[in-house]
Amino acid sequence: MSARDNILQRLRAAGSTRQPLEPDVEGFYATAKAALPTSTRAARIALFCEKMAFWRGDVVRVTRDTWPEKLLELCCAKGVTTLLHGEHSEHAAALQAAGISGLRPYARPIDDWKGELFGEIDAGFTSTRGGIAETGTLILWPDNREPRLLSLVPPIHFALLDADKLYDRFFDALSEQGWSAGLPTNALLVSGPSKTADIQVTLAYGAHGPKELIVLLLVNPGEVQ
Repeated sequence: MSARDNILQRLRAAGSTRQPLEPDVEGFYATAKAALPTSTRAARIALFCEKMAFWRGDVVRVTRDTWPEKLLELCCAKGVTTLLHGEHSEHAAALQAAGISGLRPYARPIDDWKGELFGEIDAGFTSTRGGIAETGTLILWPDNREPRLLSLVPPIHFALLDADKLYDRFFDALSEQGWSAGLPTNALLVSGPSKTADIQVTLAYGAHGPKELIVLLLVNPGEVQ
């Protein structure tokens, strides 16, 4: 028997008798969490805003009553004349009631209007499933109501995030939202506008996605700054 065969035989024998231990993921994060200060809503909001700013994303605090009006104001300030949104989004009615001009529902297969989508749309609006304070990250679950290209193609991405769905860490979002019960085809984690870098680590924004990310953070009236 060659040395190679001897090694392989020993590896196979070891593998057949020893079962690898499953990692205690929950225990690991529970220990880590115990060493951190007690999490509060205010702390999560402040940290999320800080981290999102680090990634060059903008956070605008709004309430459930004022966010459509604020979105209209932002569209006017940025010269947005066409705003893409999900045709069957739960927020479609609020967008229309706000009087935002140039609303375009995402209602056709991509091949039917590729030129218009890539050449004429100024901004896209999406909802979010939650946010991660530790990294300043949005959680998006694209589906037939809000397709992936809605947040990928337009130069500006407006995202509506409920502060009640801000989590300390990614693990907290995974466990509390029950991701193991069923994942979408495409789950997205978005931290700031799109960016890339060359070999000299020179950052360029908007190379493969929106140049701007503006988060409308839904908070209570007393939390608006």
